[in-house]
Amino acid sequence: MSNIVHCKTHDGRPISYIDQIIGSGAMKDVYFSPDKSYVVCFFNKQKNKFYDNQNDYQEQKRRLLEIVTTMHDSIMNGLGGKYWERSFCWPNALVEHNNLLGIVAPAYSKDFFFEFGSINNDQLLKIKGKEKEGRWFASASNQNRFLDEREKGTWASYLKICMMLARGVRRMHAAGLAHSDLSYKNVLIDPVTGRACIIDLDGLVVPGKFPPDVVGTPDFIAPEVIATSHLDRNDPNRFLPSIRTDRHALAVLIYMYLLYRHPLRGKKVHDLDDSQNDEKLSMGDHALFVEHSINTSNTINTDDWNKSYLPWVDTKKIPYTVTGPYLSELFKKSFEDYLHDPNQRPSANDWEAALTKTTDLLQPCVNQDCTQKWFVFDNSKQPKCSFCGTAYTKKLPILNFYSSRNQKDYKSDNHRLMVWSNQSLFEWHVNALVLPNERLEAHQMRRMGYFVEYNQQWWLVNERMNSLFVFDEENRQHKIEIGNRIELKEGVKIILSKDSGGRLAYVQMSNS
Repeated sequence: MSNIVHCKTHDGRPISYIDQIIGSGAMKDVYFSPDKSYVVCFFNKQKNKFYDNQNDYQEQKRRLLEIVTTMHDSIMNGLGGKYWERSFCWPNALVEHNNLLGIVAPAYSKDFFFEFGSINNDQLLKIKGKEKEGRWFASASNQNRFLDEREKGTWASYLKICMMLARGVRRMHAAGLAHSDLSYKNVLIDPVTGRACIIDLDGLVVPGKFPPDVVGTPDFIAPEVIATSHLDRNDPNRFLPSIRTDRHALAVLIYMYLLYRHPLRGKKVHDLDDSQNDEKLSMGDHALFVEHSINTSNTINTDDWNKSYLPWVDTKKIPYTVTGPYLSELFKKSFEDYLHDPNQRPSANDWEAALTKTTDLLQPCVNQDCTQKWFVFDNSKQPKCSFCGTAYTKKLPILNFYSSRNQKDYKSDNHRLMVWSNQSLFEWHVNALVLPNERLEAHQMRRMGYFVEYNQQWWLVNERMNSLFVFDEENRQHKIEIGNRIELKEGVKIILSKDSGGRLAYVQMSNS
């Protein structure tokens, strides 16, 4: 049996770890605590140059100390701290032992370990019990060839994952921090629960204070970083990881989690004689969106991919527009309009807002065998699933939201809610000033009402709305008391709340 080692953290807390490496990455060796509630990660001497220079060692120690104290406390002990405990695996202590520098961090939740092995019993993979790195889920081939159906999740669960990821990145950036190596290797996800957790936070970048240790992971490094990688690190023209490059990596992650392909890896070859230079040009100066609306020279040639990647690499069958109007707009900005303009990239906050609105456009597919189970309403009178093509033939209500500060001048919120049986109405639907994020209190997460189909009629049932009104044909308002309901028909207007920011919903019916 392995020995248990006892030592103390920088602030004198006693800790213990089992003297057996459970994981070894690019920089650190990881050890479990005896009760497996936390891990101790020591920076490997052979993999970290800062051990060779006392000044570099002290600088690394100073960076880590700030990450586990000031940065940790401002986020974890601040507003929404309980939420962030689920979103980040944030180190909380520094440790020096046996001439090694290390950190202490919470152990990953059991949700982030594979419960089932590879479907083809590949002995080389042995993924059962391993961490659910995002790379297993961001590739159609990995999903089709290796993953058990019970661990794949649905398209709706990937939207939740992207939402949690966007929120986490937004919080880091709001604190002035950049991850510097945001990629599917440093994000754990669970498509079953729709959870995401950002890891490897010991390399956080603080502009002007703590520079980046790494340039990032291939596939997620911003084009300007690759294009200037030949320049000296101190050259003012050299681009290094920052909040702006995190934004590129976030866009790539969301694109890959929702479409299972890379946005820049198409058929175009820039250097036939030098594969390294071709890679540098393809991901750097000459990077080009595979779904560019005008320049189609880098489209994906489906003949170059085996069938395990289909239909996802066929951008004609599953274009990025299947993600709906809000996400499509941001993908176009990220990979077509501003791919080479770092200052104009959509922010994490932009992605969070678009994901919120897209979630409200989801519709369950009526095809029991549909692999994705959900699709985004395509704004048509006769909606059909974007993935399996199955049409929804019955009537479906859509609520178009308008909001007002004075209950007189209503303006469109560019926000719609697709209705399905037992769909819920929450406070952030009722009031435009309430945002569905980590700041929500418990009472705000309880539903205000729900929708139900009965005898081919659709109804909104009022559970908690104190100022719910419906307009009659003479444009007179009638209050709907708690426990009562409103029939949803084409053209019906409903006031959901008369508070400041309260919304009006205008009903449209598809297949009508």
